[in-house]
Amino acid sequence: MSDLRKKLHDACVNYVRKSMDAAELGIKEAQKASNEDTKSSAGDKYETGRAMMQQETDRNLTQLNEANKLMVALKRISANGTSIKAEIGSVITTNNGSFYLAISAGIISVDGKNYFAVSPASPIGVLLAGKAVGDSFSLNGKPYIIEAVN
Repeated sequence: MSDLRKKLHDACVNYVRKSMDAAELGIKEAQKASNEDTKSSAGDKYETGRAMMQQETDRNLTQLNEANKLMVALKRISANGTSIKAEIGSVITTNNGSFYLAISAGIISVDGKNYFAVSPASPIGVLLAGKAVGDSFSLNGKPYIIEAVN
C-alpha cells in the first residue's frame, strides 16, 4: 500500500509543480509586457498598463508563494509506511470515496481509481484525522464510515 501512498504523493508534488510553473510563467510574461510597454503621448495609458502588469506580477507572486508553502508541507509527509489511524500521509477509504490526507489538490487518479487529496485543515480533513477502520462521522448530513486506513 505504500506504493499507492508514493504515487499519490508524487501526483500532489506534480500538481504543485504545475502551479509553480504557471505562476513563474505569469510573472515572466507580465515583466516582459511591462518592459515592452513604451510611453506614448497618452502618458496615463502607459502608467495604467504598467500598474496592471504590476498587479499581475503581484498576483502570480502570491500564487507562487502559496505553491511553495504546499511544497514545504509535502516534503514533511512520508510517502512510505502504513497507518492504523488516519494521519497526514494516510490513504483513507470510506463508503463515500477515498481520500489522501496531505494537501488540497482536488481529485487525483492513480491506477484508474480517484482519490480526493484533502488538507488536514479542511473540514473533511479535520473529521478524518485520528479515525480508524469502523469509525464514522457525518459531513453536511452525509454519513461516512471508514473502511480502510493505509
